[in-house]
Amino acid sequence: MLSYRHAYHAGNFADVLKHSLLIHTLTYMTQKEKPLRIIDTHAGAGAYKFGNSQPLKNREFDDGIGKLWEKADLPALLKEYVNAVKSYNPTERLQNYPGSPLLMQSVLRVDDRLFLHELHSTDWRLLTEAVGKDKRVTITDDDGFAGMQALLPPPDRRALVFIDPSYEIKSDYQDVVKQVIAAHKRFATGTFVIWYPVVLRQRIDEMERAFKKSGIKNIQLFELGIAADNPEYGMNSSGLFVINPPWTLWAAMEQALPYLADNLSEDGAGFYRLEQLVME
Repeated sequence: MLSYRHAYHAGNFADVLKHSLLIHTLTYMTQKEKPLRIIDTHAGAGAYKFGNSQPLKNREFDDGIGKLWEKADLPALLKEYVNAVKSYNPTERLQNYPGSPLLMQSVLRVDDRLFLHELHSTDWRLLTEAVGKDKRVTITDDDGFAGMQALLPPPDRRALVFIDPSYEIKSDYQDVVKQVIAAHKRFATGTFVIWYPVVLRQRIDEMERAFKKSGIKNIQLFELGIAADNPEYGMNSSGLFVINPPWTLWAAMEQALPYLADNLSEDGAGFYRLEQLVME
């Protein structure tokens, strides 16, 4: 079992991977004039302060965004990510970290729409405060998967769905795949970004097999590990399944993943995976 509250892990190596990929994907998708619908099924609190007790508990950001903060040799995808985080910090000191809702909000154009789902009552309140009164954003305290299904297909036939659950019980891994398959049937041309933690490798292997058997085409996998798998320790690696990724993403991750594996790990134990799980 993994209990993954966003606040305790803000800015860690998993956030570096998921948020850098998310920013690149959204930047690409907002280049087209047609409006975009963005759906975040598990939004969290939206914004985090590194002076607060939750992020400070384990200081995971030290081994994530903290290691990239002053780097001058960053690959383009990571430079874009670090610059996005810096825009939320008034000084050169790393104090604030924007979660996926704020990063998504930052790229919205006039006719784009962002739908945020968060069930946790405290996080929902904090999320509402962080986003502010933005008419382009809808925040609901309902089930994110049910909300996702109801919002697809979008009226303009363009959408990005970001799925970042806590995986608190082992059935969550199977439920995520089932929900994605159902959503893909409703809107097959949408872009889906699905985060996963690696605690027991067997569960990720099962997710991969299920996606391969699903009939869904064009699935890429990007994974980053900072140490070898160790179920007794917890999460040493995490990854993303991306369905219908932008064509630019593969080359960008070919540069970013080796850099992250080298710079965020200790004693050279970092590794990465870059795979076309299912062809177009």
